[in-house]
Amino acid sequence: MDVRIFQPAKNAMQSGRGKTQAWVLEFVIDEAKRIDGLMGWTGSADTRNQLQLRFPSKDEAIAYARRQSYTYTVDEAHERIVRPKSYAENFTRRA
Repeated sequence: MDVRIFQPAKNAMQSGRGKTQAWVLEFVIDEAKRIDGLMGWTGSADTRNQLQLRFPSKDEAIAYARRQSYTYTVDEAHERIVRPKSYAENFTRRA
């Protein structure tokens, strides 16, 4: 069974970075989703794609995947680059 371990990105709708420190383990979807003939809803028989496990560190997530004999891939988080600037730089003309 394949799992993906990653650190989630900041929510675009809010300015805070509250839920970005935890590492998430989620299962990779094995089977394709299908459309229900009666209602037209999209679904699958595999309910693991609804499951996300959160861990305080990357090492704990990897240890859990190894204990469960999952094959895992780790997506490293991109470091945020903060460029300090003054308030006056908002009003400087750029060509």
